[in-house]
Amino acid sequence: MKVLVCDPIDEEGINMLKEKGFVVDYKPSITAQELKSLVSEYDALLVRSRTKVTKEIIEAGKNLKAIGRAGVGLDNIDLEAAKAKGIKVVNAPESLTQSVVELVIGFMIALSRYMCRADKTMKEGKWLKTEFLGHELKGKTLGVVGFGRIGKGVAKVAQTLGMKILVYDVIPVDQKTLMEYDAKQVSLEEVLKGSDFITIHVPGGPQTYHLIDLSKLKSMKSNAFIINTSRGNVIKEEDLVYALKNKLIAGAALDVFEVEPPTNKELLSLDNVILTPHIGGETVEAQRLAATLTVSRLIEALEQ
Repeated sequence: MKVLVCDPIDEEGINMLKEKGFVVDYKPSITAQELKSLVSEYDALLVRSRTKVTKEIIEAGKNLKAIGRAGVGLDNIDLEAAKAKGIKVVNAPESLTQSVVELVIGFMIALSRYMCRADKTMKEGKWLKTEFLGHELKGKTLGVVGFGRIGKGVAKVAQTLGMKILVYDVIPVDQKTLMEYDAKQVSLEEVLKGSDFITIHVPGGPQTYHLIDLSKLKSMKSNAFIINTSRGNVIKEEDLVYALKNKLIAGAALDVFEVEPPTNKELLSLDNVILTPHIGGETVEAQRLAATLTVSRLIEALEQ
């Protein structure tokens, strides 16, 4: 069987495929048009987030039996088209958890201690020690919007730092789990009003599109921070820019954007927001785990 690798994948995953006897073609920069013209030759595709496996691609894949997504989300794959053709789709949702958790905690510390702004002014030759009076995380309230793997992981670390935990999720969380994290499940409105830090961990889709808009941002504390490492369109970007410019909230940290790379010049110019280029899962460990877990599931799907 032939597997086409369409995005950069950790070498360990590719070696697993070869050891199992699969023919592997590695084309990490393949264009959509090239993929459409070549896909009929392959039994499986292995992608990350860059490659869009559209209905058109799937229909051109006459021999496709499985698609592997080395990572969490599947929003770059037309799942309905794959299901209609009996193509199995596998991924590794647990692979990036630790890396994203650590990034969120890093954001919280950086925001509360003004680390990025302090670094910038130091490099400009300024010594503004008294202007960067920050806050400890201990005793503050963390609002977790979406209490899945990553939300729970952030809550666990925050708990050890002495933070109080509020949880919002569309699915009721059982009391045993809430007790484990010393957390309280409340409405989204209560999370927004009662938290010093809000971290978002929900999937993309119609239900979460612009979940956080200006009305929601206005309900937050003026000294609160919001962090998004989930999907860019969960927060209405223009409303967030307005809230940051007008000091409705203290600041934000974003690893995801409505348009990637971001084009909103106002957002890029603000000094009370930390911006990173979608690096939540960009660690050696996470990428290796994503590759090996996805490949093992892809092999299983192809061998059935």
